[in-house]
Amino acid sequence: MGLAVVGAGYWGPNLARNAQKTPAMRLEYLCDLDVDRARSVMGDYSTVRVVGSFEDVLADPAVDAVAIATPAATHYQVAMAALEAGKHVLVEKPLAPSFAEGRELVEAADRYGRVLMLDHTYCYTQAVGYLRDLIRDGELGDLQYLDSVRINLGLVQRDVDVLWDLAPHDLSIFQSILPEGVQPVSVAAHGADPVRAGRACIVYLTVRLSNGVIAHVHVNWLSPTKIRKMVIGGSARTVVWDDLEPLQRLSIYDRGVECTPAEELDTAGRAATMVSYRTGDMVAPAIQDKEALGAVMAEFADSILHSRQPLTDGRSGLQVLAMLEAASASLAGGGEFVPVREVPAAESAAVLPRIEVPA
Repeated sequence: MGLAVVGAGYWGPNLARNAQKTPAMRLEYLCDLDVDRARSVMGDYSTVRVVGSFEDVLADPAVDAVAIATPAATHYQVAMAALEAGKHVLVEKPLAPSFAEGRELVEAADRYGRVLMLDHTYCYTQAVGYLRDLIRDGELGDLQYLDSVRINLGLVQRDVDVLWDLAPHDLSIFQSILPEGVQPVSVAAHGADPVRAGRACIVYLTVRLSNGVIAHVHVNWLSPTKIRKMVIGGSARTVVWDDLEPLQRLSIYDRGVECTPAEELDTAGRAATMVSYRTGDMVAPAIQDKEALGAVMAEFADSILHSRQPLTDGRSGLQVLAMLEAASASLAGGGEFVPVREVPAAESAAVLPRIEVPA
């Protein structure tokens, strides 16, 4: 299928490179307002057309799908234009600047029978797939907590704060690995701007889940050290994911806290502690170090070819938007918990039949 990548800045070249390595795709265009920058990405001998006009891309029937890597504030306009032109859409996070606009995109994709997919890249790593299986197969026992840290020095964005820049990664991962039926209920966020950038550069985010568990996220643009670590605690095991540790990304610990139910203790026992500590083995499963963006492109192509919803479909992006908007409201309101909007369910698990879109 013919693909056009829109945006030749930080992420667009990665999309273009992986599209060219995907057998089911043919990269037709790299589109950017700065044509010289786009041309430098493709090189002098590439057969991929480099253009500055998005309208020209949408008018070409050789283009079946569009991958969008433009600034976050433009995602809604670019994605909607592509859907209305009858193109399938892969868009970088976030889906749109607001929940309302994101919902319009989801509804448009349903209406036109097109695939709308989010490039939540981490959800396509082997580590996240392994975590998903551990949790949903009950290997960790009952989920007790999730704790994630994503900090580094820069890049301070001009159009979004650190919450909207970094937290979508963690929130999309949570959404991907949580047990079936568990949903975010409310969100509280506290942030700071110590360098006077005009937007929050440090945010601490707490998400209450429908099963009573809390998930915590720390995102920060100002840390001199880079940390990408997540700890997920269960009643049976705890798993630590360190994405910057190439030789041991996942560590599964058979260690934790066990409590004896009060009804199982006699009077003397109740007076003593009911908590005991379990210390067992640690297992480090082998995780292959493959570029997840290749799996993103393969999923995008396969979902189009087989008329099905992708793993990170538009509604998953809308769920992340719901949490981000609640977090922003909490930041503005002093850190109180704010309810998360419900995302409307899909009418069908499959993409609607294709329809012809009038020129």
